[in-house]
Amino acid sequence: MNAYAHDPTSLIERFTRYVQIDTEADPLSSTIPSSEKQKHLGDLLVKELQDIGVSHAHMDDHGYVYARILSNRSEPVPVICFCSHLDTSPDVKGRGVKPVIHRQYDGGDILFEDDPQLVLSADEHPYLKKRIGDDIITASGTTLLGADDKAGIAIIMELAHYIQSHPEMPHGEIVLVFTPDEEIGRGVDAINMENIGADFGYTLDGGERGSLEGESFSADGLTIQFKGISAHPGYAKGKMVSAIKVASHFIDSLPRDKWCPEVTSGNEGFVHPIRMAGTVGHAEVECILRDFETPMLDQYAHELRALALKAVEEFPGASFDIQVHPQYRNMREVLEKQPQALELAIKAYQNAGLKPQLEKIRGGTDGSRLSFMGLPCPNIFTGEMAIHSCKEYVSVQDMQKAVECLYHIVTIAAGE
Repeated sequence: MNAYAHDPTSLIERFTRYVQIDTEADPLSSTIPSSEKQKHLGDLLVKELQDIGVSHAHMDDHGYVYARILSNRSEPVPVICFCSHLDTSPDVKGRGVKPVIHRQYDGGDILFEDDPQLVLSADEHPYLKKRIGDDIITASGTTLLGADDKAGIAIIMELAHYIQSHPEMPHGEIVLVFTPDEEIGRGVDAINMENIGADFGYTLDGGERGSLEGESFSADGLTIQFKGISAHPGYAKGKMVSAIKVASHFIDSLPRDKWCPEVTSGNEGFVHPIRMAGTVGHAEVECILRDFETPMLDQYAHELRALALKAVEEFPGASFDIQVHPQYRNMREVLEKQPQALELAIKAYQNAGLKPQLEKIRGGTDGSRLSFMGLPCPNIFTGEMAIHSCKEYVSVQDMQKAVECLYHIVTIAAGE
């Protein structure tokens, strides 16, 4: 059978339709999903899947969408899962997205109609130089675009539509999963692994064309509770110990030339305070710990404990408590033992005319946790770039090439 070839019109229409649905996650909510509006996109995806004949498509009460395309092979072949997330980052407004298509990008500055001061330039974003001639999609300047991760959703949905429209295409059983709340670290908190039942999977949540990520950070959350002594400020001499000042002293003692995100890159990990709140009597500091080597997380926690101890020693009467919350681990630890998913993706990239660029994610995906839940799960590119910003963009041709890679993953696994 001929290699995947498909006009991108439906992919463009699909993507621009999805990004106009507000699915911003809410980090202050304790519900799953954190925002009910994520289910609006989930409902649409279920309907679209059912309309093309994927009868096993459904959404559960927590906003997870599951679908299953049955195998057309007589012999056993691997069951493959493709996964993307429904939500968008709360860092930038996700309501009122107006997608704009910049046809045949010429390499110059891209301007935004709703914010004339905003400029997307190849000097600031060098990857654009590789996408000259492509069709680039941005938002209008006052919202994020939502390519993270609606590009991934559109790619998976386009593959599903192609499979259903081409019954001659050989494929095994394929499971599609769309998760809520990935952007706030809860993407698989309520996932039903029995609904998946795949041998391995792939998240579609990567960036540049050709990138293939089989490593992620290992991650912990760390919370420090500082306890002070409250007293009436008019009669506080010799009595009051301000927990706010203790916490501030601790924050000020953190290194500025190492550990922190603003001075680290490549293989370096970091410690990052993300929230501080409190009163005179009690203050709390939340940190995230990240490193590619899992044992380093314990080292970071040990050093933070030492700094917290020094802080309370400066304020006699103060005390502290530290709690560490495991979040996710480097998927490499699983993929090294179960390499089939990565090996298959490398072949698929090569069949699509790409040289795989094996990279590390300086962050995590749903696949990081899924790998440790029994579903080895590398991350595939979608073309999403400048994410979590008003300058977010995606190349239509990158998305189309990602669909082609999925096509080859499926057909190679089916024995083609």
